[in-house]
Parts: sequence; C-alpha cells; structure tokens
Amino acid sequence: MIYILLPAYNEEVDIDFLVPKISKYFSEELKWDYHILACNDGSKDNTKPKLESLKSNGLPITILNHKINRGLGETIRDLFEAAAEMASDDDIIIRMDCDDTHEPQFIKGLVDKIHEGNDVVIASRFVEGGGQEGLNAYRTFISKMANYFMKFFFPIKGLKEYSSGYRAYRASLIKHAIGTFGNSFIQLKGLGFSCTLEKVIKLKLLGAKFGEAPMVLRYDQKRGESKMVGSVTTFGYMVLVILYYWPWGGWRAQYKNVKKFS
Repeated sequence: MIYILLPAYNEEVDIDFLVPKISKYFSEELKWDYHILACNDGSKDNTKPKLESLKSNGLPITILNHKINRGLGETIRDLFEAAAEMASDDDIIIRMDCDDTHEPQFIKGLVDKIHEGNDVVIASRFVEGGGQEGLNAYRTFISKMANYFMKFFFPIKGLKEYSSGYRAYRASLIKHAIGTFGNSFIQLKGLGFSCTLEKVIKLKLLGAKFGEAPMVLRYDQKRGESKMVGSVTTFGYMVLVILYYWPWGGWRAQYKNVKKFS
C-alpha cells in the first residue's frame, strides 16, 4: 500500500487538479493500491468541502481536520502519526505538496529507489532528469542558497536536495522514528517550513539511508499564493543548527545511543 500525505491550507482550486491526477496515475498506470491522507489545516476557503466531495465520490481518502490554522509543522506531525497507525511495516509513505507543484508521475521513481534499499527518497531537482519550471530568479537563488546551507551544516552523502517536501519513506522507518522521538519527531512546529529539514535530520540520527530520484518542480502550475514565510523558515533553520550542535553536542549527543533503524 502507498499512503499519500497531503497537507492542505486554502487549496480549494489546486485540489481539483492534483487529487484526480493522483487517482488516475494509480488506477490507470501503476495499478497499485493507494490511500490519501489529507489534513485540512483550518482553511478559510472550500478546501474541506472539496476533500469531502472527493471522498463521497469513492476516492480512498481519510480527512484530518484542524479547526484553526496550526501551521505546516503540526499538520505534518498529525499526518505522519496517522499514517504510522494505519500502515504496515512494508508500506510506503509519500508526502506531496497540495498546490499541484508536485506531479504524481514521479512517484514510481521514488518507490523504485525505496525498493533498491533506500529508507528515504527525496524527489530532487538537482539530479539527472530533474528540474524546475516557473520559479523566478529570486526564488531560484534563495532555494539554491538554502540547499547549500543545509548541505554544509547537515551533510548527507549523495544528497543534493534538502528542501523538497516531495519524499518517500519506509513506513517502518516512520514508525521507528515516532517511537523514538515521540512528540519531538517534529519539534519546531511553529517555525514555517523548517519541519521539512527537521525530519531529514532526525532520520539521519537514526541511521536511515537516503537516496534521490528526479523530479521537475512545476511552480508554474501553482494557482494560489505561497504559504511560506521566508523569515520564519530561515529563523527555524538557524534554530536547527543550534539544536543539532549545541549545547554540549546538541542532538548528536542527545540521540547518540538511540536504537538505529535497520
């Protein structure tokens, strides 16, 4: 079973494009079993009714709901905890953005890399076959600088793409991570998109094996406004550096003796 996680905040327009594409890709091309877990994070538009309509029309969707907007960190936490409860160890969990910038056609590449022995596979713009469309020069520059920053402070052999939230995980790894870190699996819940990097760091501490598969980021298909607040996320990255290295060895020392994933 493949579990697709969709954090959704004011995505009423893009849901109509993304979810049918996911359904068509699985039913007509992959012919694999799948289940969508979507979390409506206190949307002020028709995101929740749209998800409920898709479910009533027969699509395999479980809907989580936040009455108020809690941010990406808490939304991702709730989605991963729900997936860990529903999934078997042999299942695969895939997180995508809900704004139609992540094309489902790249899912097979992620799953293939999991079957090759990786525990986490990141959909990457920076490997052969990857790329991006629709990002202006400023956003492209910021994205590259962020990835250089992450690679310098949190080096993982062979990993080029740190900021992409489009990833595949072994369900058994996520179960192990939640069992190890508990509510601190995602600790920086209120600091923007820094939770995307935090998961990589925490899974690295558990000894997870990382891989990458190509992805073309389709920012030109995004119809709503960006939810990212750059200053908050940047501050979150700085906090992660401090937590990882200081004081007295930081997370590296704190989690040195935890049971590694195997």
